[in-house]
Amino acid sequence: MEEIHRPTLEERAAECEREQTLSCTVAYDGAPFAGFAKQPGQLTVQGELEGALALLFRRPVDVVCAGRTDAGVHARGQVVSFEVDGDELRGRSLHNLRRSLNALTREGIVVRSVDERPRGFSARFDAQWREYRYFLATGDTPPVFTERTAWYVGPNLDIAAMERGAAHLIGEHDFKSFCMAASAVGKPTCRNVSEISIASEEILGEPHRVITVRGNAFLHSMVRTIVGTLAMVGRGQRDPDWVAEVLAARDRQAAGENAPAKGLVFWSVAY
Repeated sequence: MEEIHRPTLEERAAECEREQTLSCTVAYDGAPFAGFAKQPGQLTVQGELEGALALLFRRPVDVVCAGRTDAGVHARGQVVSFEVDGDELRGRSLHNLRRSLNALTREGIVVRSVDERPRGFSARFDAQWREYRYFLATGDTPPVFTERTAWYVGPNLDIAAMERGAAHLIGEHDFKSFCMAASAVGKPTCRNVSEISIASEEILGEPHRVITVRGNAFLHSMVRTIVGTLAMVGRGQRDPDWVAEVLAARDRQAAGENAPAKGLVFWSVAY
């Protein structure tokens, strides 16, 4: 398996241009945004956060995120890190900084907390695992209250078959079949998935299935492709063992469709 070089905390601290590192835990409704990452002329979560920080500190502030999300993907526990100097925080508590950021960012973004971190901390490189949850609406009729945050698939999924298919993906594998082909060119595609589980959940009186996927890191559209592939198994279009064939193919065209972005939530990250 190819190794991804991760700079140590000491290496990153030595390269810090400022005295302190902070992080924000951020939630957002992904619907209005063209993804997390900055893009010229596009509304993005990173652009909003960096714009608010620039107003507060009167200089450009770059943030590093735990995991980039695509257009339309939501987050409950995204984490971003950034550097500041001590004098920039003088007279400003972390609680007040959180309140200011929430006042300056647009509707749909909530900064849940601002935390002090070791100098050189990186929301990306210091993450131990990341967890995504995908919401499937499984009632007899489409959902009213979760139309923006769940994929309506109806009531007839074979959950046991989906679980058997998901078992093939647990562990360290080459997930090239489960990411956008263009994003995999010349890059390592091995990842370690520690959990794929499917639970029942009633949300505002309507039945849902929630697929939890936890791993050390994820490729571009990896979770959505996993869900789309498992959905084909659940609908009886493919056998559970087909998932193992998809994994072995190392070819995006072998897998199922990308599940819609609206059902995916970056749930949490651990450090």
